[in-house]
Amino acid sequence: MGVNPNETSRLAEHEQPPPRSAPDQPRRPVQRREIVAWALIDWANSAYSTLLITILVAYLQSFVLPGNAGILAYGWGLGVSMFLSAWLSPILGAMADARANKRAWLICTSFTGAAGGVLMGVVPKEFPWVFVALFFVTSLAFELSFSFYNGFLPELSDEASLNRISGYGYAAGYFGGGVALAAVIALLTLGTPRGLSTETGLRIGLVLMGVWWAMFTLPAAIILRDRAVPRGHRLGLWATARQALREVAHTLSRVRAYSMLALFLLGFLLYNEGIQTVMSQASVFAREVLDMSPGELGLVVLMIQFVATPAAIGVGWVADRAGPKATLLVCLAVWCGLLVAAYFVREKWQFWCLGVVLSLVMGGTQSVSRAVMGAMTPPSKTAEFFGFFNLSCRATSMVGPILFSEMLVLTKSANLAISSLLVFIVLGAAVVFCVNLPKGVAQAKAEA
Repeated sequence: MGVNPNETSRLAEHEQPPPRSAPDQPRRPVQRREIVAWALIDWANSAYSTLLITILVAYLQSFVLPGNAGILAYGWGLGVSMFLSAWLSPILGAMADARANKRAWLICTSFTGAAGGVLMGVVPKEFPWVFVALFFVTSLAFELSFSFYNGFLPELSDEASLNRISGYGYAAGYFGGGVALAAVIALLTLGTPRGLSTETGLRIGLVLMGVWWAMFTLPAAIILRDRAVPRGHRLGLWATARQALREVAHTLSRVRAYSMLALFLLGFLLYNEGIQTVMSQASVFAREVLDMSPGELGLVVLMIQFVATPAAIGVGWVADRAGPKATLLVCLAVWCGLLVAAYFVREKWQFWCLGVVLSLVMGGTQSVSRAVMGAMTPPSKTAEFFGFFNLSCRATSMVGPILFSEMLVLTKSANLAISSLLVFIVLGAAVVFCVNLPKGVAQAKAEA
């Protein structure tokens, strides 16, 4: 990707320690347009997360690799990309903190993912492994982008607004993903009577996904700027990478200084494994158990997206008043109930009911988790620590999708496969219950 001279000039100016971020000067007030631009990143990339579990999986398993090959390619593609991103995130986050260039990394990963989405819609289905490779790259870019996106949250909020602004981001994501999905559903619904084949409609949907992702990333590319100051002298890329590895190792060696954060990340690793697998494999469950078409599943996901939009804001509001830890534990209890109920689902209306309940806690669980993480993050290490957040989010991410896929192939019971994820959420909630949040916030401030 080329860089024009004007952009190079802007980056060069940005890379110098700006007066507004100097330690001896007051912090520049956060402008509303910065928060909007930041939230639009979630609006942009949520087109991928919603179309992944509806349009992309349908196209992959129906036209590119039918049968078990498609099921396994989807599970392994997601699992390996999540695993790789998990271990890269802390290192890349430390590099972004050292150079104070989270924005540059965010733009790079976002536009790489967007390009992959467009290319998946263009490449002929006669080249299935090219499609799978593009799927892997797109998924990897999507996962990596979150360390840099989340790293902006502590810079754009304070203790009073952390839960609320985190909720705004997730609300924008659910609504934006819902609008993108609605557009593709409308295309399929209106185009089919006019001669548009399902295969062509799904391919157009993939192209629209990539275009949507790129288009709504532009405001962040134009408006967002890192507020942190580059640490030390400017180093080359490889020197920065080596320094980042040393900093990550140093952080890990001082884990006792962040004991509450480490404990929370362990709990998050466990319960998030169950939640993410449910979300990524729900479409497979619907297809296998209920024989739902892409259009029917799209309507369910669309409902979830739009209900989750106000729910994410509402849970953030509750967390500001009842406390984020208590709110998170209630959300996890609801997840446990959902997975127990999923074992007994045999009818489509039951799946819809579960979808309504899921939408009420899906965004809230993620939003409050991110806010808890932000509250216990030292201000000078936002990208690095959110890299650890991503590591905790994805370190065992191969287990869920691959286990679900293998169990489905071996047992032919999606009900059993989805309900077995309950153990992750129960164990994660037990660990979170032991987290002393005020102590974690104090530890973060001590390292500022």
